[in-house]
Amino acid sequence: MTPEDQEETQPLLRPPGGSAPRGRRVFLAAFAAALGPLSFGFALGYSSPAIPSLRRAAPPAPHLDEDAASWFGAIVTLGAAAGGVLGGWLLDRAGRKLSLVLCALPFVAGFAVITAAQNLWMLLGGRLLTGLACGIASLVAPVYISEIAYPEVRGLLGSCVQLMVVTGILLAYLAGWVLEWRWLAVLGCVAPSFMLLLMCFMPETPRFLLSQHKHQEAMAAMQFLWGYAQGWEEPPLGAQHQDFHVAQLRRPGVYKPFIIGISLMAFQQLSGVNAVMFYAETIFEEAKFKDSSLASVVVGVIQVLFTATAALIMDRAGRRLLLTLSGVVMVFSTSAFGAYFKLTEGGPSNSSHVDLPALISMEAADTNVGLAWLAVGSMCLFIAGFAVGWGPIPWLLMSEIFPLHVKGVATGVCVLTNWFMAFLVTKEFSSLMQPLIATSTFLQYQGLWTHALFRGPLTFLEAFP
Repeated sequence: MTPEDQEETQPLLRPPGGSAPRGRRVFLAAFAAALGPLSFGFALGYSSPAIPSLRRAAPPAPHLDEDAASWFGAIVTLGAAAGGVLGGWLLDRAGRKLSLVLCALPFVAGFAVITAAQNLWMLLGGRLLTGLACGIASLVAPVYISEIAYPEVRGLLGSCVQLMVVTGILLAYLAGWVLEWRWLAVLGCVAPSFMLLLMCFMPETPRFLLSQHKHQEAMAAMQFLWGYAQGWEEPPLGAQHQDFHVAQLRRPGVYKPFIIGISLMAFQQLSGVNAVMFYAETIFEEAKFKDSSLASVVVGVIQVLFTATAALIMDRAGRRLLLTLSGVVMVFSTSAFGAYFKLTEGGPSNSSHVDLPALISMEAADTNVGLAWLAVGSMCLFIAGFAVGWGPIPWLLMSEIFPLHVKGVATGVCVLTNWFMAFLVTKEFSSLMQPLIATSTFLQYQGLWTHALFRGPLTFLEAFP
């Protein structure tokens, strides 16, 4: 890395003499921004309970067949890919705060269109709008939080972005247990509306304000967030105002973070996690669980607990160790879930016909009950493994590794990669599910494929501290 690159990647603000900020309102600002990822998670989880609900709906409500259901689950990722590009543009021109405020609008509009939907096209249009908001929120929120947080809490607050995403997914699962699809969409408007209100009272990030030569506003933002602003030093700002040029990709300080960021985002989606989140209830229905809604809620609870655990240990354990542990756990769990489908194939009285609540009170001596727990356990283990490493860390690293003058473009490319891969996985999952279950070996092969994929970005990470 050249000296110029090192200057660009230094923290823009640092206290003199190693003193640490004592302000607590930084947590309030982080919470306000994290309502965007919460809405993002709710939009992702919405399709899991909504698809079975729409299939049960009587006319004149829209009805989903297999192909329509796959589009309903996947089209949100196309909107999110477009939102990633738009968010990268907004990040540098409108600022971090205004970008978060603006992304609340398509969230509310999208869920409102779904609530009023009378046909399939309205459903898909609403999902596309919520996807657009997801793409902006998934890019801007990590950057906003990383730039307002001081180093002692940056890992914790950065990991809370993913925690809010999985909390939103869990809320969608829980609400879908008791609400039909229209009322579930009404509930989806609450979090983005609250974010819109709170962000009006939060400051822009000091880093962005200084890059715009707004010194007084930056000092006021530091006073609000960290408790004091006197004596804080600023490095030279000249390098920050360079425009991005493709020729800059020849520099190690630019192309290495690009490779790492794009690789992490692609491999995160190729693990298949969004297929699990979008179709959790459908997966358990295909496994013939009597109460698939409860099984998907259990999966959501596990994801929240382990994402919270990752947030607490992130700064101590390190990013690379958690990514390695996460990949190993996901390989084992997908292999176990494939084994479950193989063992229960074609059995008229196998465990897949057992009511899940009844399993909690039954003795483990019954072989069929043991197989039912293999299905739920392997799914929970997969989600736990993902939540510990491959869920939060790619988003956290994306906000940390890029030089300031390429951050908008670079994060936009990373988010576009993530959501494009998510579209491929979620769109094809529904159409591939039946033949893959028929062969009963897909998830076993996915475990080996996951192991091979996860070694790539870990190799690149060894080049960075």
